[in-house]
Amino acid sequence: MPSLKEVRDILLISHFQGVINDEEFVLLYDLNRSTNLDLPYEYYDSFDFDLLENDECLSEFRFRKQDIPLLADVLQVPDVITCYQRSVCTGLEALCVVLRRLAYPCRYADMIARFAKPVPVLCMINNYMIDFIYQTHSHRILQWNDTLLNRRALDTYATAITAQGSPLENCFGFIDGTVRPISKPGENQKIVYNGHKRVHAIKFQSVALPNGMIGNMFGPVGKFLDVYAFVFISFTSVFVSFFFFGYFVCSLNIFGKNCFTPVLFFISLLSHIYLGSTC
Repeated sequence: MPSLKEVRDILLISHFQGVINDEEFVLLYDLNRSTNLDLPYEYYDSFDFDLLENDECLSEFRFRKQDIPLLADVLQVPDVITCYQRSVCTGLEALCVVLRRLAYPCRYADMIARFAKPVPVLCMINNYMIDFIYQTHSHRILQWNDTLLNRRALDTYATAITAQGSPLENCFGFIDGTVRPISKPGENQKIVYNGHKRVHAIKFQSVALPNGMIGNMFGPVGKFLDVYAFVFISFTSVFVSFFFFGYFVCSLNIFGKNCFTPVLFFISLLSHIYLGSTC
């Protein structure tokens, strides 16, 4: 199937040869005009991971060259991905597109010189990979991750925090939210308007562990305050459900802002009621 640019070239030739008249040419040319900028992506060299230098990878992707294939393997990225309109690229290149996009705020047009692909294709590849990573690995932070949150690991986190001078001997993580500004939506603007930051935004609530990992995340939410977001996040429901399975998770408090004090007190109280002095 020819591209819109190829169709426009054919229309120019047909008009020059008299196959179509002026009115037909103007009508057909406008119908086959792309809404995207006509950037000369075909003039750049195709992406070749083997030709990249280590410093280039670290600068553009925030990963060293030898670590990117390992990351692709850990994330279970397929060898080849196919977008819904049949654009094809290697899994390693698709991962580099996502890393480049997330490394620093940039436009897809800024990535053309590196990947030699048009803006719509770069957008589809990025969205495909984001969806793939979320569907494959989101349970690691949205649900209970026993690898990160087992009792031995929680004891290690609490010990590390205490060693840094924390007055709490049973604090294993830090809860906070991050506000991500978005464009003003056409509808339901009040739902996502953040009065504190005075922008339209969505908020994510997470529990950060001392090793730099995210123990749990909830979001996005609109204009909820931190305390309301915490009450409704899955982390709280997981806490309560694990009381009845004999886990000692709730004997360790989460250190947060002052607004979390009532919720944390409630969790701590329940932990002593259900788990007793063994906590």
